[in-house]
Amino acid sequence: MVFLVANQDKHGRELWKSGGAAPWLGGTYDADVDLLFFGTGNPAPWNSHLRPGDNLFSSSRLAIDPDTGKIVWHFQTTPHDGWDFDGVNELVSFDYKQNGKTVKAAATADRNGFFYVLNRENGDFIRGFPFVDKQTWASGLDKKGRPIYIDSNRPSDPSASKGGTKVVPSLPHQAFLGGKNWMPMAYSQDTELFYVPSNEWQMDIWNEPTAYKKGAAYLGAGFTIKAINEGYIGVLKAIDPKTGKVVWRYNNYAPLWGGVLATAGNLVFTGNPEGYLLGLDAKTGEVKYKFNTGSGIVGSPITWEMNGEQYLSVLSGWGGAVPLWGGDVAKRVKHLNQGGSVWTFKLPK
Repeated sequence: MVFLVANQDKHGRELWKSGGAAPWLGGTYDADVDLLFFGTGNPAPWNSHLRPGDNLFSSSRLAIDPDTGKIVWHFQTTPHDGWDFDGVNELVSFDYKQNGKTVKAAATADRNGFFYVLNRENGDFIRGFPFVDKQTWASGLDKKGRPIYIDSNRPSDPSASKGGTKVVPSLPHQAFLGGKNWMPMAYSQDTELFYVPSNEWQMDIWNEPTAYKKGAAYLGAGFTIKAINEGYIGVLKAIDPKTGKVVWRYNNYAPLWGGVLATAGNLVFTGNPEGYLLGLDAKTGEVKYKFNTGSGIVGSPITWEMNGEQYLSVLSGWGGAVPLWGGDVAKRVKHLNQGGSVWTFKLPK
């Protein structure tokens, strides 16, 4: 468990004692650079006015020495996080050529809506760009990859308002459920593209007075999740990490909440809440295969081999954060069957 190493709050309390920055997704080991990569969650509480400073090492990617457990480098995607953007999303290692040299890189698509390319040897920022269509909390990234905040759009300080009542910001923000949440993206060495399961939604968020109580929710904020577009929320995007260009996109009515698999056969597989296992052309995004499993797909498709035959399996069973926290968005998925089954398909010879 990695805890928040933060400044004291306004009352002199050491905030690491009340939690924050939990790495609630699994990490990865990169044998090439002999490092473990983990992401950390948001600081607590959500009300950022109670905890000044960057709040290291929350909302960060960490490279850890597997022999000693020491942090070799860190990269913080959302310093002083005030939106529950976390930093837990996977860091995917990949190499690419630039000016005749191999760059040992790693990429992550953050919940905050920015896609980052880092040097995985030392954590240096290489480039970053938005991968969602709408952002109001930041205007971009500086040369070190730090967000350029729009200060007037940070959720307000309730202690500055009369009577300490909640203050609703004037503009909606990228939803805390993320431009991309837990569902892992995929990289193809053939196309040199990342396939990112993203969502276009927004939230109204406001801060509220709060106090830490062991075992109780420690937010200091309220929120309402809303769709931006009538026709779709989920978008599977094929992204060039060297340019930021979206090569193709597949729009989906409900949010995408399942992982992605890229294959050497130039197919990309994912699932949607409507229950379909989808196989798309890795170069064009054209749907080549479609099968309804009877329940929404939250799991990640995997491929495996036995006795010379290749198979593809996926877990089908709807649930999770979208119906629980989705607000207006939950209306799009409330009719889905809960399911709970594993589907396996065999590739033809």
